[in-house]
Amino acid sequence: MNATQGLVNNTIRFSAVDGPGNRFVVFTQGCNFNCITCHNPYTITECTDCGVCVGSCPEDALTIEAGPLVLVDRSACTDCDICIDVCPEDSTPLARYLTVAALVDEIRTVRPFISGVTLSGGEATQQPDFVRALFGAIKADDELTGLSTMVDSNGSAPLAVWEDLADVIDGAMIDLKALDPDVHVQLTARGNTEVLRTIEYLADIGKLEEVRLLIVPGYNDDVATSERTAAWLHRVDPDMGVKIIGYRAHGVRDEASHVPDATPEALAAFTDAFRRRRFTRITVV
Repeated sequence: MNATQGLVNNTIRFSAVDGPGNRFVVFTQGCNFNCITCHNPYTITECTDCGVCVGSCPEDALTIEAGPLVLVDRSACTDCDICIDVCPEDSTPLARYLTVAALVDEIRTVRPFISGVTLSGGEATQQPDFVRALFGAIKADDELTGLSTMVDSNGSAPLAVWEDLADVIDGAMIDLKALDPDVHVQLTARGNTEVLRTIEYLADIGKLEEVRLLIVPGYNDDVATSERTAAWLHRVDPDMGVKIIGYRAHGVRDEASHVPDATPEALAAFTDAFRRRRFTRITVV
């Protein structure tokens, strides 16, 4: 049995929005971006075991022991998320280490109803050994034959990580927050050099399932940006899938509350820019 562990925030047995078909999704804990538009910031950092959340749990599912170490009684937890709301680190005590063997066993229980498995986050490539071990185990398991393996990623992993994962992933969905490096820093607090290199590499080896563009008003929603982005991606691979996503303010952190929802006009401008370059696999959400 594979004892390799990953720090996991959550799993979803059935999802139609995390890659092609109906998919089992593993959300890892930890991300190297700090996006102002993040809708799940509690997946960015690891729990520091400070204990602030313990007294706030209405079900007494949390305790703190010497170390300190916050422990979770899973049988009492109702997933009310109050611990997340009060966390001073924007984290969660509910993330847990799971073995590859345990996850494979869970995936087997839903095998007849899914077409694949997606590793998302957080940022899954922050735990590359776990990604490789889980997807390798799926590929080697006779009961799971035929399941596709996908990574939903911000694309910021070094090229060596993608090279190591190339033989166990069937595809990757990569977020391109902004083509302009300065705007990318404003949105994520990180540059985009590795992201652009990742997109090029995955396209070159035939493993780029989709590039996802989050359109954020005041940052990357102007017509000039849509034209430059479409032109650059066309040079990489005009047959790639492109998902154009309108930013929604509901549920984001307070520091992004001033950013309005993306307008239909901005989404139409991006869509038109890609259609003019004859991209055929365009999704707008």
